[in-house]
Amino acid sequence: MNARVVSKDLMYEGRICRAWKVRLEMDDGEVVPRDLIEYHDAVVVVPVRDDGALVLIRNERFAVGEELLEFPAGMLEDGEEPCACAARELAEETGYSARRLERLGGFYSCPGSTTEYLHVFLAEGLSRGRQALEAHERIRVEVVPAGAVGEMIASGQLHDAKSIAAYTLWRLKAGGPAGGADESAREAGEA
Repeated sequence: MNARVVSKDLMYEGRICRAWKVRLEMDDGEVVPRDLIEYHDAVVVVPVRDDGALVLIRNERFAVGEELLEFPAGMLEDGEEPCACAARELAEETGYSARRLERLGGFYSCPGSTTEYLHVFLAEGLSRGRQALEAHERIRVEVVPAGAVGEMIASGQLHDAKSIAAYTLWRLKAGGPAGGADESAREAGEA
């Protein structure tokens, strides 16, 4: 990297993040201001039932003023391994537990201004249990046919970036297309 941090001033420290005012010296000597938000790493889980349907959640997101359809996800606690976090978040948000968790990959959520890295896991061999929501959480479980998720992304019904990225990683690892009408037609023909 050619840019060099010349100053980093803490502007805010909250429950889930820290915000910094940063000055970068570029390779030509120009110093430019930047904002940096530090988050803990997080996980996103793609739960696949034995019948092939995907388990998603409807989650109230105050920052955008919407209830979003998304995959279960959450931040790692201090010292927590990503796989353990994936199992915990899956159980807490959906009530499901998985016999098998497989890491599919990961990505930075917004590398221009945040440090957050999301680990994506496939959850299979699901067993239904009870949600363990925090008192303030309003999360509803929705089971959706796999082919319908691609259509929901294409139509804008599902517009949560981490869920779109996780779904795409899952489809690529599964050896199929990343969704849409062709996939739905193929799955309908196999039913």
